[in-house]
Amino acid sequence: MTREPPSILLAAGGTGGHLFPAFALAEELGRRGFPVDLVTDMRGDRYGTGFPARAVYRLPAATPGSKRNPIALAKASLTLLRGIRQARALLRTLKPAAVVGFGGYPTIPPLVGAWMLGIPSIIHEQNAVLGRANRALARPAAAIATSFRKTRKLDGPLAEKARFTGNPVRGAVIEAAKIPYPPLAPEGPLRLLVFGGSQGARFFSDAVPPALAMLPEPLRRRLKLVQQARPEDIDAVRAAIAAAGIDAEIAPFFKGLPEIMAESHLIVARAGASSVAELAVIGRPSILVPLPHSLDSDQLENATNLAESGGSWCIEQKDLSPARLATEIGRLLGAPETLAAAAARAKAQGQAQAVGLLADLVQDVIGGESALRR
Repeated sequence: MTREPPSILLAAGGTGGHLFPAFALAEELGRRGFPVDLVTDMRGDRYGTGFPARAVYRLPAATPGSKRNPIALAKASLTLLRGIRQARALLRTLKPAAVVGFGGYPTIPPLVGAWMLGIPSIIHEQNAVLGRANRALARPAAAIATSFRKTRKLDGPLAEKARFTGNPVRGAVIEAAKIPYPPLAPEGPLRLLVFGGSQGARFFSDAVPPALAMLPEPLRRRLKLVQQARPEDIDAVRAAIAAAGIDAEIAPFFKGLPEIMAESHLIVARAGASSVAELAVIGRPSILVPLPHSLDSDQLENATNLAESGGSWCIEQKDLSPARLATEIGRLLGAPETLAAAAARAKAQGQAQAVGLLADLVQDVIGGESALRR
């Protein structure tokens, strides 16, 4: 007698770096016949992705602050304990075959709850450094999926549970990857994309307009700029870009970002894990500016990995003045062969099969293909 396939619970915080790979895995598990539920924090799906889950549940979570602030630490701990209690109740109701966490403190309640109830867990690390929450959850996990072949702070007994899968990207990214790198005609448009995520758009709003204003007028006339900016910065960015005589689209969020990436000749971005994975799968040259002061310098590690392949140029924010940015953008947009070569090298680093490998790992943990026939 054929039974219904077991469900899988995914746990991800409300940032794109955590939600996008979870989204990709949900799509793939759905194609394989597994019902999928999502548990996230109170930020929820603020990226408007329409997460492909049977249901989305929200649990309280908090990031523990510094030990120097015992009151904040106590409040965060109480919030996490409340989240764990609610997670246990939810897990008893859903009875998933496994819980897959994508890092960040919002994954602690459901994964700790899974450990307490004897439900196998898998953690996925998007960055080139094992994150702090994932370090706390790694020991009881059944398996650890990694996005890079070498992941710092993953050693000893933990390394034995690691499997390289790559960082899953959404179906929209896979579709965008089918678009060839656009040729750079001698007098044709030069398509520049700038995006920075929630923590990076402010810097780019301050640095990009004056940098582009320094470019030679013939180059500015050919520029087609798409730039992400915070709502409070949009008017100022639009005014500065218009004063430079540049055709631009400025918005706080672009829902069809993968297609815009594919249409771009050059991209300036932060080095979050999902951004780097998508740049590689689509195969587009980029100037990566890692978020400074990020925990464990994870964005610097991510950017360095892609830059070492020749698919990107990594410049730390402390070294990137508007004048330096203008020099780099002007140099690269004036070198079509360099950009095309970097696009090919970036694409060679892409892991388009990552989502399938991660889904295979989930099936291995819950009992392989037989899970669909129980």
